[in-house]
Amino acid sequence: MQYAQFGNTGLTVSRLCLGCMSFGDAAAEGHDWTLSEEESRPFFRQALEAGINFFDTANAYSGGTSEEITGKLLTEMARRDEVVIATKGFFRWRQAPNAGGLSAKALIHAVDDSLRRLGTDYIDLYQIHRLDPLTPMEEIVETLDMIVRSGKVRYVGASSMNAWQFQKMLHIAERGGFKKFVSMQNYVNLLYREEEREMLPLCRDAGIAVTPWSPLARGKLTRPASEGGTKRAETDRLIPALYSRTEDADNEVIGAVEAIAKARGVPMAQVALAWVLQKPGVTSPIVGATKPKHIEDAVAAVELQLSEEEIRQLEAPYVPHPVMGMFDMPVPELKVSVRG
Repeated sequence: MQYAQFGNTGLTVSRLCLGCMSFGDAAAEGHDWTLSEEESRPFFRQALEAGINFFDTANAYSGGTSEEITGKLLTEMARRDEVVIATKGFFRWRQAPNAGGLSAKALIHAVDDSLRRLGTDYIDLYQIHRLDPLTPMEEIVETLDMIVRSGKVRYVGASSMNAWQFQKMLHIAERGGFKKFVSMQNYVNLLYREEEREMLPLCRDAGIAVTPWSPLARGKLTRPASEGGTKRAETDRLIPALYSRTEDADNEVIGAVEAIAKARGVPMAQVALAWVLQKPGVTSPIVGATKPKHIEDAVAAVELQLSEEEIRQLEAPYVPHPVMGMFDMPVPELKVSVRG
C-alpha cells in the first residue's frame, strides 16, 4: 500500500479509503444491498491486511448502523491511533425540526450521536455531507471550529458543492481564525469529470486533500456496457439521475476502459481506478466493497501506472455532463405537523 499526506496536514492516509456505505442493516432506511456485521467483518480484515488505514462512513448510511458496524469492527481489529475514521453529517435522521441540517444545534447533536455509534472518543475527519442552504456559512464554520476545539473532532472536511461555495467557506474560516476545511469529498470518475474545471484546481491551489466518492461510477466502469447490471445497479435510485442523459457517450468511455484492460490483461476496475489515482491532486479515492475482489482490484490499481497515451484514450470520448454531485441528494422536505 502507498500512503500520502492528507492535504496540508500532518495526517498520513492510505491511497485508498474504504467506503463503508456497503455495511449496515439492510432493513434500516437506506439501501437493501448492504452487508450485516458478520458479512462485513471479512472486508475490514482484508482492508487492514492490505494496509488500508482510512475508513469513511456517514450518519445517514443505513440509519446509522454503518457507523455502528464500522466502529465495532475497527475497535476489534485495529489500534485506534493507527486508523483514520471519517464520518459525515447533514441529512435528516428523523422527521422533526432540527433533526438534520448544519445548524449549530444539529451539528453538535449529530457529532455526539456519531461518537456514540462509532464507540470512539474522537472522530479523525468530520465532513459536512452537503451544504445546508438554510444555515449561514458563518454559523457552519464557527460551529465546526468549536467542535474541533472541544476535542471531539481532529479535522473537518466538506463534500460535493460548487467551487465558489467552498472558496467562500475557506475564506470565512481564514478571516475568522477558525479551523479550516482540509478535505473535499467530491464526485470524480471517468464518466463525470466536471470537477476538473474548478473544484480540483481550487483544491490543488489551497492544499486541500481530495477523496472522490464513486470513482468507479457505481460499478458502470467495471464491466462492458453490454453486460447486465448488479442488484445494486438495478435498485440504486441515483444511477438514472447521474447517467441517463449521457448514456451513449458514457458507453464510449466504458469501451475505452474495456480495450485498455484487455490489452493490459487486468480487470476494468483496475484501469478506471488507476486513472482516478493518477489525477493530479487526488489523495484517496473512496472504494466500496461487497466482494473480496473489489478490494483486491482496488489495491492492485494503486500500483498500475497508465501511460500518457492510455490516459488520452480514456479521456478522448468524454463529453460535458450536466452538473451533478451536489444536487443528486436533495434535502428531504420536512413533513411534520406542528400544533400551535
